[in-house]
Amino acid sequence: MMALFGRRNVLLVLLALFLPLPFYANPYTLFVGTLVFVYVLLAVGLNLLVGYAGQLAFANAAMFGIGAYATGLLQVRLGFPFFLAFPSGALVATLVGLVISLPALRLSGLYLALTTLAFAQATQWVFLHWEAVTYGAGGFKTPLVSFAPLPVEAGAGLYWLSLALAVSLTIFAWNVAASRIGRAFVAIRDGEVAAESLGIDLLRYKALAFAMSGFYAGVAGGLYSALLNFVAPEGFDLFQMVLQKAMIVVGGLGSVTGSLLGAGLLVLLLEALRELKGTQEIAFGALLLFFVIFLRGGLVAVLKRNVPGWEEKLRFAEPRAAAAVRPAPAAGD
Repeated sequence: MMALFGRRNVLLVLLALFLPLPFYANPYTLFVGTLVFVYVLLAVGLNLLVGYAGQLAFANAAMFGIGAYATGLLQVRLGFPFFLAFPSGALVATLVGLVISLPALRLSGLYLALTTLAFAQATQWVFLHWEAVTYGAGGFKTPLVSFAPLPVEAGAGLYWLSLALAVSLTIFAWNVAASRIGRAFVAIRDGEVAAESLGIDLLRYKALAFAMSGFYAGVAGGLYSALLNFVAPEGFDLFQMVLQKAMIVVGGLGSVTGSLLGAGLLVLLLEALRELKGTQEIAFGALLLFFVIFLRGGLVAVLKRNVPGWEEKLRFAEPRAAAAVRPAPAAGD
């Protein structure tokens, strides 16, 4: 009976509920649903970098902002349509992720965290003070997204676009985690010297982890700018960084499914505390402490222990034909 509540069944039911949401939900519910998908993308990308590759980086909020600013500014400054500015913004964030990976080859742990934190603060300073380009502290409005010639309103179209991207990029992340790339990430996380002795190219895989995280953050940033129709520096500050870190800790480090759980739970908590802005930081800080001290595996660890079907393997299933022709081990092996 418990097998019915396995990961695949639960996620399929949730998808079936989310898919027709624009047909019966009010605009606020649609907004929150789209926001959940934006943060799912952020949490999945960050978990690939921190949970799988073990790179303690604090630049994800900055890359989120870079994706949002690049998408919005390309529309406002250069007149790009959204569906050209959006992938361009994601590409810019990916390239920034590649640049950040360069110091990661020589730095790790606290030193990498401080370096990426400095980068995030420098990016925030640029957003605030480079007024000739970013419009400064006041931010700027972005054009309303048009889905013409499709007969779809902007809110519903953006919701379905966010859902499609969240589903496809989550499946992609599962496949990456179960491939040799994911196993290389885990090897680097568990011991860089040991990973290098096994022939794993540290620069290549660290750069790939940062680039993937930047791409996910850039896609989320482009959707976020379209969702709000506004881009401003305060959306990508230290609180944003704490929020994203809390999502992967609460959901479960080193788990794509944990990213989904953490993002969904914390976005709902964020909306519940919307009227109490001063308590949001306290609530998320207390939540982080609770999970770090008492439940280090996150929500997904509880599900793995108590419900069958929530495991996430680090390798693809072996083909049946190959398994069938494999010789049986000799006696005494």
